[in-house]
Amino acid sequence: MSSERKTAQLHRKRATTIAASPHAPAFREGLRDGVPIGLGYFAVAFSLGIQAASIGLGPFQGFLLSALVNASAGEYAAMTVMAALGTYLEMFIITLVANARYMLMSASLSQRFSPETPFVHRLLVGFGITDELFGITIARPGAVDPFYSYGAFTVALPGWALGTVAGIIAGDVLPEILVGALSVALFGMFLAIIIPPARKDRIVGVLVAISFAASYAASKLPVTAALSEGTRTIILTLLIAGAAAVVCPIKPQQSEKEERQ
Repeated sequence: MSSERKTAQLHRKRATTIAASPHAPAFREGLRDGVPIGLGYFAVAFSLGIQAASIGLGPFQGFLLSALVNASAGEYAAMTVMAALGTYLEMFIITLVANARYMLMSASLSQRFSPETPFVHRLLVGFGITDELFGITIARPGAVDPFYSYGAFTVALPGWALGTVAGIIAGDVLPEILVGALSVALFGMFLAIIIPPARKDRIVGVLVAISFAASYAASKLPVTAALSEGTRTIILTLLIAGAAAVVCPIKPQQSEKEERQ
């Protein structure tokens, strides 16, 4: 028997095994639910790629960054530090702060796994969690099957990485005036993230306004203006978020209600 025929038979056997797996329905549902998320990620990451091209990142560098950091705010924060020629310590801290919510999401999602779920599955699902992927997973009834998340990851996460690459390539070939116009879409993305919760919760709206004002003031005041943009962002994030947690803590009943929504 030729090697090509053996290889073909091996692939068919693997495909049959996957199809017969008890996790196959959950995986297929994840693929289905991940398609619109992947398309949305591609569009958003395109704008992020233009930003990456503006600070000198190439297609491979952008792909690697988006493949390892599945977070728009985290990547934008990292690019801000890169553009400001910040230190590795600043990069570490600001990425940790910007992505801290994913630790909470992963902790919440881990409570929905079956007790028999191996640790490696919990680790892999935690690595790929984003706001949208967390939302569709936590909304499923009963115990969470990690293969549902794997199915969603399969189509959603490549959309994010490839969108970044497409944006970098477009940033290198499109006219400068058009690149500048497309770059505004990234700020529109962040407005789309902060406006809905700000309208829903008055306290969040006040904190957003304070953050804008404090960021502008910090860029003008003599002491803080001498700091890098990444360091100012870290300091303001910790101070404002910490003060909000002390003054307006979220009650357990409120937290449970928001999680159900």
